[in-house]
Formats: sequence, structure tokens, C-alpha cells
Amino acid sequence: MEHLGQRVWAIPEGFIPDSSTGPESMASHETACILNTGDEDAHVEITLFFPDREPAGLWTVTVPARRTLHQRFGELAGDGSVPVGSDYASVLVSDVPVVVQHTRLDSRQSANALLSTVAYAAR
Repeated sequence: MEHLGQRVWAIPEGFIPDSSTGPESMASHETACILNTGDEDAHVEITLFFPDREPAGLWTVTVPARRTLHQRFGELAGDGSVPVGSDYASVLVSDVPVVVQHTRLDSRQSANALLSTVAYAAR
């Protein structure tokens, strides 16, 4: 199958809630859902942007051919470069066209909230 999508995606809205309720499986998180419909693996570079400091990254994830990857932003690094409780944005650049969707689970309250939207396809 051909590669559907674009090579550059932007998610201007990012925020990992700093608390959760309920079981660990319902922990608050943000995810980039990346779909690769083509016959080649996609190598996707992720950079984060902040209101008060220089960008962080570059993290590279691989989405195998004809597969999907749900990459949690909080699992990109364990060094605090992906903050919880503060705003950020992200840009994803792939070597082959992919489709990107942004999802947030906010479980700070017992009534959970789920947000999901297709990212901005820049090119």
C-alpha cells in the first residue's frame, strides 16, 4: 500500500497532567498516534517546544511498515525534559509520509476526560 499522510506534523497543544486518579492503566498522559500505511519503516523525529525554554529532543521512534505506534510523550525520556504540569508543543518529522493523531487522557478527577484530534499536517 502507498504511504498515506505527510512528512511534517505539528501538535501545538501539549500538556501532561501532573496527577491521576484510579488504576495505573488510567494514568494521565499524552500520546502521538502515528500510522504508517506504506511498505517502508517510518523513522520519526520528535522535538518539543516550550513557552519558557529552548526546545528539547531530538527523539527518534520507528513505526514499522503497515503498523501504528502510540508513543506516549512522557516515555520519550526519563530526564525531566518532557515536563508534567506545564505547556509544550511538538513537531514530528518523518522520512516517509505518515498520519499523526494527538490524544490526551486527563484522569486528575474521577470523571476522566479524553481529548483527541488529528495533528496539523505541515507538509
